[in-house]
Amino acid sequence: MLVYRVVMVVGLALFLGACATKPPKNLDNLCVMFDEKQGWYDAAIETREKWGIPVHIPMAVMYQESRFKHNAQPPMRYFLWIIPIGRASDAYGYPQAKTPVWGEYVEDTGNWFADRDDFEDAIDFIGWYMNRSHKINKVSKWDTYGQYLNYHEGQGGYRRGSYKAKPWLIRVAKKVEARAKLYSEQYWGCKDDLRDRW
Repeated sequence: MLVYRVVMVVGLALFLGACATKPPKNLDNLCVMFDEKQGWYDAAIETREKWGIPVHIPMAVMYQESRFKHNAQPPMRYFLWIIPIGRASDAYGYPQAKTPVWGEYVEDTGNWFADRDDFEDAIDFIGWYMNRSHKINKVSKWDTYGQYLNYHEGQGGYRRGSYKAKPWLIRVAKKVEARAKLYSEQYWGCKDDLRDRW
């Protein structure tokens, strides 16, 4: 009987954990996402208050980086199409943060138990990174395009203009900018309802 109860409790915990990390049903509507994921809304507001980054920008970046999959990773590379030889990078989680820069975030913020597959930590990381881009490269916290280029290339790469030789990246940055604009319009239409509801 005790074994049965333990199995049930563990099974329920795994089920609830899977539900908590499942991406929202509608990734094209910020209001619907926040309505479905109250914790995400709270974390986005905390990030805005802590780092001064508008709610819609880290959400647009996270959409681009992981489509809100908690355990997202770059695709596996194969030798002769069958032998796995590893991934292109160690980017992981909601923010697709690489291990070294994630380590800088943890050390700088003292958030020692932070995980890249935890939404609250991931959005805080993006806010921290964008605040750093603002300080180092003077990119406005409201400039989605410039912030995304910093995020992708690193502050040093952005300063050197490495993105200028990557037309595909410029196109992606414009897509992120367009999504942020969409999310912003949606958010301004529902922010009072979200605040009152939660």
